Amino acid sequence: MDLQGANTSGTSGASLELASLKLAKNQQKQEGQATLQLLESAADVPKSTSANPAVGANINTYA
Repeated sequence: MDLQGANTSGTSGASLELASLKLAKNQQKQEGQATLQLLESAADVPKSTSANPAVGANINTYA
């Protein structure tokens, strides 16, 4: 009777771990690029300004 171990399929645990690390690294790169794109697009949005700069300058802290 021939018994086959878990690693006899041609793929070792180390190579699976390496493939997993590569996938995680690629995902981090993609998330970083998406974050940079979001920040760059947010930098293009002009800040809204009021016609009267005194509006919103005083905050009522009591009711």
